[in-house]
Amino acid sequence: MHELTRRRLEAFRARRLSYWSLVLLGSLFVLALGAELLANDRPLVMWRQHALYLPVLARYRPLQFGQEGTIVVDWRRLTATLGPGDWALWPPIPWGPFESDAALAEYPAAPSARHWLGTDDKGRDLLVRLIYGFRLSMVFALSVWVVSFALGMSLGAVQGYFGGGVDFWGQRFTEIWSSIPVFFLILILIALFTPGIGLLIVLYSLFGWPHIAQYQRAEFLALRRRDFVEAARALGASPWRIMARHILPNALTPLVTFTPFSIAGGITGIAALDYLGFGVQPPTPSWGELLREALIHFSTAWWIATFTVGSMFATLLLLVFINEGVREAFDPHRSRAAIRAASE
Repeated sequence: MHELTRRRLEAFRARRLSYWSLVLLGSLFVLALGAELLANDRPLVMWRQHALYLPVLARYRPLQFGQEGTIVVDWRRLTATLGPGDWALWPPIPWGPFESDAALAEYPAAPSARHWLGTDDKGRDLLVRLIYGFRLSMVFALSVWVVSFALGMSLGAVQGYFGGGVDFWGQRFTEIWSSIPVFFLILILIALFTPGIGLLIVLYSLFGWPHIAQYQRAEFLALRRRDFVEAARALGASPWRIMARHILPNALTPLVTFTPFSIAGGITGIAALDYLGFGVQPPTPSWGELLREALIHFSTAWWIATFTVGSMFATLLLLVFINEGVREAFDPHRSRAAIRAASE
């Protein structure tokens, strides 16, 4: 591991609040990626009539279990009629993200032992919808971050390294692209096409790279005439090798420190689109949809607003703590002070 990278990691770990915020957020995201194993309306494993079934991983036809007049297996009714020696293992939260609880007298239902955080206005478990909505928000935000950062870093690096006409015309294009009213244009495009997570990622990425390119261009302009770059050039290294191996590792500081805010912007962006009805299509679980339901039922179902806003607030707060640690790790003066304080 490079010495500079090692010192930055030590400085980040020295800031305990930031380090544990990253651990917590990363752990929650990993768990959310396997949301089907945590919350589902199908058993994880079922043993029936000397045969093993994996409902959470495979699809089965209702006729295999003698169920007629339906296109999906009623797993609750099936497991309730299991014979001697048969068994079924359900996930910790035995409710699916699209499943309405027909046993409830009215919707939305308040928190109870049956539904720990209550239900939404269609009788669907709120905790399950929050888990699946968290996964959607994080996948969207991280995907937009990867694509937009790749575009911005590439274009900014080319502008900053080559300069001259490449930089001039690149800057003019970036300025024009940055002047476009992004949010309204995205609303128009989504209205013309069927919105989906893939389309939203592409649109947000196409309009999210200009500010990244500006930072990267400035770093490459400042570093391209440094001694180590001139030495690499004198040894015959190609421009692309110089950019990737020598300049880029030293130009990542402003971009890395900006990453947590970029992810937070992606989370709030998808929530805003879903709230306005321009995001993913119902009944896909999303925080924006829950916020819209919270507004409609604000006076009668306090739990929808409380737990949805609380989930978003906690996620964004963790990202703020992570950002503080990243900024300190990439600041040479603050990182050395943090390491000394942690060792004392």
